[in-house]
Amino acid sequence: MLPHGLQKTVGCFQGPGFTGAMHHLHEHYGVPPLLAFLAIAAESAGSVALILGLGTRVAAFGIGVTMLVAGLLVHWKAGFFMNWFGTQSGEGYEYHLLAIGLSVVLTMTGGGAVSMDRWLVRWFTRTAFPASAESPR
Repeated sequence: MLPHGLQKTVGCFQGPGFTGAMHHLHEHYGVPPLLAFLAIAAESAGSVALILGLGTRVAAFGIGVTMLVAGLLVHWKAGFFMNWFGTQSGEGYEYHLLAIGLSVVLTMTGGGAVSMDRWLVRWFTRTAFPASAESPR
């Protein structure tokens, strides 16, 4: 997801940059500006958050919704498969299903054992409840 977000925020990988992405989403697909901004934020900041394991459930939910909308609005008409041989009218929605599936799992389970989410919970638990941190688990 991060390369897609970087295309839309800073124009990496021949992307349109923020202004171009906002315009494209609004003019070509009718996405309201606020929702376009949230989609770009989910792809860019949400990707970084998932890499760090910070705000995992919120970031995964945002990416999942973005992928659902992109799959239905843009990629559904091209069919299921990606355009491996350049013979389709566009990219299919198989990648979007994968991203949605991963987002559902992360939204339900949260970050893993080495995520910043888990570290913050442990740190706040020890700070707020020092006696419970000393008790064996």
